[in-house]
Amino acid sequence: MTAGKKSGLSKFLKILGPGLITSALVLGPGSITLSSKIGAIYGAQLVWTLVAAVILMACYTEMSARIGIAGKESFISLVNQKWGKPAGVFIGIGAFLVCASFQAGNAIGTGIAIEAVTGLDAKVWIVVGTLLAIALLFSSQFYHVLEKLMLVLVMIMLLAFLITVIVIKPSVTNIFSGFIPQFPDGSMGLVVALFATSFSIVGALYQSYLVREKGVVREEAKTSMMESLFGIFLLGFISFLIMITAATVLKAEGIVVNNAVEMAEILRPSFGGFAVFVFVLGLFGASYSSLVGNATIGGGLLADGMGLGHKLSSMKVKIAIIAVMVFGSAVALIFNGNPVNLITFAQGITIFVVPFIAVAILVIANTREVMGDLKNGIFSNALGIIGLIVLLYLAINNFKTIFLS
Repeated sequence: MTAGKKSGLSKFLKILGPGLITSALVLGPGSITLSSKIGAIYGAQLVWTLVAAVILMACYTEMSARIGIAGKESFISLVNQKWGKPAGVFIGIGAFLVCASFQAGNAIGTGIAIEAVTGLDAKVWIVVGTLLAIALLFSSQFYHVLEKLMLVLVMIMLLAFLITVIVIKPSVTNIFSGFIPQFPDGSMGLVVALFATSFSIVGALYQSYLVREKGVVREEAKTSMMESLFGIFLLGFISFLIMITAATVLKAEGIVVNNAVEMAEILRPSFGGFAVFVFVLGLFGASYSSLVGNATIGGGLLADGMGLGHKLSSMKVKIAIIAVMVFGSAVALIFNGNPVNLITFAQGITIFVVPFIAVAILVIANTREVMGDLKNGIFSNALGIIGLIVLLYLAINNFKTIFLS
């Protein structure tokens, strides 16, 4: 290996972290269940939609990373300068409510994953997992601990689901057929859900905060952008592995799963206990990474939106993060899941918050006074506009579902 290649690799490894955190927190138990369900019903036919969602997610994540590197202040501070403090408060409260509303699913996913292995009630593990996550907040360098934890959990997910695919030996021909755009009958609802879970604009936004926590400087911008894209590629690849597993194991039998543990148990008769253990290990990685990461986003953006700061070392930020964790765990323990009204409430919030965040990212990424030479180019703007159109469609679809159906 040449000195140049070694230097490039060492620079990449030094920057590695923010993109992995984003991929880990976006890929939660809901994503696993959805990918499993799509694979079970439509086989590999909708793989192309996953690719499209990941491309749009990568576009906004990379944009957000550049904002974090170029901006002298946090994203919400930049929003405040453009549109006034109410705009920042709106983003902060909106992100907090959305993250808090979906936190219960992450807590439950963590609990049932460990229950499947140990046999001990999931509620015990929900409490234990939440307490451990809160303890992590009070480590001397929380960001660095978060980064290492997410790296481990992403590697667990990647290896677990990759081993599962190797064990089940899917048809390569069927896999490649899924890259041809098509809409099977009745698939639109699941396509919309897939975009909503894989193209997380709130997760993309927080990339700007993560690169600032990492301490990435302008000279490292190109490497940081590559790291962001690498993290989102992993997000898509892991979802792809899950979808292919379901397409191979479930579709031929006509079985549809309602959660990821059901998917794991269906592997047992044909592939044995090892396959079940490995798949459940992947579920744990997805659930716990989202439990910690989702709360970090919700609490961090709330604190910044309310003018309390955004540094993860700040006690005010830690308290806001704990509020998300405790709320999610309490809902999980009391209701054994996300109540329908809570999910509807979260969807209602996203109708207004998500498109506004996307517009804000696009506008700031095109502001030369902030971005300088890191300002958006034609390609980023073209993809960004396509992404915004998709998000507006999702918002309109949610509006119809909640208020008109």
